[in-house]
Amino acid sequence: MTSPIDQEFFKLLSMSYRRLLGKPLVASDIPAEEAAVWLYEKAPFGLLAHNTEPDPVFVYGNRKAQELFEYSWNELTALPSKLSAEAPDRDARQAFLEQVQRHGFVAAYRGVRVAKSGRRFWIENAVVWQLHDETGRYCGQAALIPGSSTA
Repeated sequence: MTSPIDQEFFKLLSMSYRRLLGKPLVASDIPAEEAAVWLYEKAPFGLLAHNTEPDPVFVYGNRKAQELFEYSWNELTALPSKLSAEAPDRDARQAFLEQVQRHGFVAAYRGVRVAKSGRRFWIENAVVWQLHDETGRYCGQAALIPGSSTA
C-alpha cells in the first residue's frame, strides 16, 4: 500500500495522465514539491487508483474520493474496487475497464457508484486511465471524478 502523499506514486499518476491525455493532472502553478500533498488534501475532484490484482484493490483515494465513498484511507485501500459499484452493474463496469485497457483512457464516463453507507450516487464526466511506469510496465488504473449527484 502506498501512502497518501507518496512522491513516486504521484509521479506514476501524473505522468500516465499527461502521456495519455496530453495535459497535466495538477496545475503548473502548484510547486512540484507540493503537488502530491495538494492532490491528496485539496484537489476539488475525487481521484482513485487500483492495482493489477485479478480482483483489483484500491491503492489510492484522495480526500475528496474518501468523502464521496465514505471510507477512511485504511478502509478504502483495503477495498476491492468492484465493490464501489452495485452487483448488477459490475459486469458493465468490467466491460468499461476492459475498454480503458484497450484504448489507454476513456473520458466522459458516467455511472452509479455505492458509498460505504449504501448511498448511491452518480459519477459524471469521469476520466479513467491506465497507469504505466516509465519502463512501460502496467501498474493499474486511475479515475478522476469531477463531480457527483445522488442517484
